[in-house]
Amino acid sequence: MCGIAGLMDPGWSGSSEELAAAAGAMAAPLAHRGPDDEGTWADPSAGVGLGHRRLAVVDLSPAGHQPMVSADGRWVASYNGECYNAGELRSELPGGGAGLRGHCDTEVVVEAVAAWGLGRALERINGMFALALWDRRDRVLHLVRDRLGEKPLYYALVDGVVLFGSELRAIAADARFPTGIDHGALALLLRLNYIPAPHTIYAAARKLAAGTMVSIRPGEAGWPEQVTWWDFPAVARAAAASRPAGRPVADGEAIERLDELLRDAVARRMVADVPVGTFLSGGIDSTLVTALAQAGAPGAVRTFTVGFGGEGQDEAAHAAAVARHLGTEHTELRLSPSDALQAVPDLHRWWDEPFADPSQLPTLLLCREARRHVTVALSGDGGDEVFGGYRRYTAGSRLARWVLPVPAGARRAAATAIGGVPAGLWERAGRAGSRVAPRLVAGDLATKAHKLAGVLGAASARELYMGLVSAWDDAEPVVLGDSVSPWQGPAELGWPAGPAEAMMVWDTLSTLPDEMLTKVDRASMAVGLEARVPLLDHRVVQAAWALAPSLRVVGGTGKRALRLVLDRYVPRHLVERPKTGFDPPVGAWLRGPLRSWAEDLLSESRLRAQGLLDPAPIRARWAEHLSGLAGREYSLWAVLVFQSWLDGGGAGGSAGRG
Repeated sequence: MCGIAGLMDPGWSGSSEELAAAAGAMAAPLAHRGPDDEGTWADPSAGVGLGHRRLAVVDLSPAGHQPMVSADGRWVASYNGECYNAGELRSELPGGGAGLRGHCDTEVVVEAVAAWGLGRALERINGMFALALWDRRDRVLHLVRDRLGEKPLYYALVDGVVLFGSELRAIAADARFPTGIDHGALALLLRLNYIPAPHTIYAAARKLAAGTMVSIRPGEAGWPEQVTWWDFPAVARAAAASRPAGRPVADGEAIERLDELLRDAVARRMVADVPVGTFLSGGIDSTLVTALAQAGAPGAVRTFTVGFGGEGQDEAAHAAAVARHLGTEHTELRLSPSDALQAVPDLHRWWDEPFADPSQLPTLLLCREARRHVTVALSGDGGDEVFGGYRRYTAGSRLARWVLPVPAGARRAAATAIGGVPAGLWERAGRAGSRVAPRLVAGDLATKAHKLAGVLGAASARELYMGLVSAWDDAEPVVLGDSVSPWQGPAELGWPAGPAEAMMVWDTLSTLPDEMLTKVDRASMAVGLEARVPLLDHRVVQAAWALAPSLRVVGGTGKRALRLVLDRYVPRHLVERPKTGFDPPVGAWLRGPLRSWAEDLLSESRLRAQGLLDPAPIRARWAEHLSGLAGREYSLWAVLVFQSWLDGGGAGGSAGRG
């Protein structure tokens, strides 16, 4: 795993050494992503410079040094990722790969492109990656992001110069890059708690969407078209269409095939020349990944979990029970309010674009602890989006059936009544209800009630989804300055998926790559840890969409197929419980140990001086939160991380460069 960066400056007039130094200066801020090696390559005739920071995981020798040039001299690559089928691809190369210098997967990728062309090579790669590839013959720079968006890639155009990097900090290292803020992206941050592709916090930069690429020739004007090379909605639709008509395949046969595929996906991600472990929360996804890893390992697998010091909801005790059953070597980290107080102000260092998923905090500390013992960790991310695990797929489908037919006036009245109930009353009701019907009353009832109030006005399943994923429903007016258009939501699918499957597609296109995987990438790379995600093997994703719907979401239960596979490895009672998630008790912390930090960042004088956000609605929401009203913490967290990012020097302060 690595960090990549570089530039294409058609008007370059300096030396090769100076161009290489410029690329190296862009890669230098990415040293945390690749602490083991650094390299540059330059072609001054084209103004192309590539930089690289390496985390050595497969082939620790100098044969894995990057940037890497193909044997025929045509292709030069700076590659961040892993190719899990490198062995098979190697054997299919001309001469069976006998001429390769080492066993680094990057060399296999470069030679695959040389042998088969970029498009065909991408189709055959099973992996996660961000790739910058310079074609010396045709003089084209290709920037490519993997199918599901496990690895990030940003790019910018500044007066005809192309800048790119694994993180925005690499692009901002070039003094020519203007760091003015994109007000529309800021509104998206407040609404979604993350900034979806192709937007970034900077008006002059974009991020590649998952499964897309851009191809840029020197001197071309305007933003290049993002071309989709792996079309997930089309893949999902084709897989769903392949479901057998009439009587479905017996569950046992389907589960056997899925088990075999998952075992292969996990086994491929256990291959490394460094120590490997797994993240274990005790939930279905991480437990399954850990069970499959342990089943194929010669000894005890290292497992890691984090708890919240007895506050809020976490699964640390359940993870410990699973670890004992599987016989793993388990490490548990406890996260206290004091830990949060120390770590929160520094989050902007690792998420150099504002990012407001509160679970970023325990994820970062978990990765830090894991890195003390291993260099690679397998994660259970993706299981919810691929196999239907989120409550919005089950509850959202029921809401679509029950709520949409009700007259709009009645729905608005109900929303007003629900939204006015104090958080304390919801919490007491939740505690009482959880004792009587724990499966029906699970998690934070106050937050759920507030969310329900916000979606009762929806006129369609798509609007319902928009309400369910929005932390701040009216975010656009909060942003000052440039007029910000209301969020249009996800694109219509164009095929008749039901509400649950439509939400799964929309999540896979945006929430998964730009929130969930961004969280894991930044937290792991901050400490030089490579995170691998077996449930996002593209073969697993396609197989999941080919399953009968009853094997994913049925009634009030999701991920049925994963549960049936897991039954083969772990007793059901160890994992069968309401989903709790991975968020720390940020609402309580903002009223307690983090209150002074938040009060300072949300002060009216500070907000007015910055001139980016309207203080009135923010101060009103802060007052509501302090009074005990439910569901305000996530929208406030988005404002707080943006303010902290500005305070830490993001965008050069409130104005930025340019």
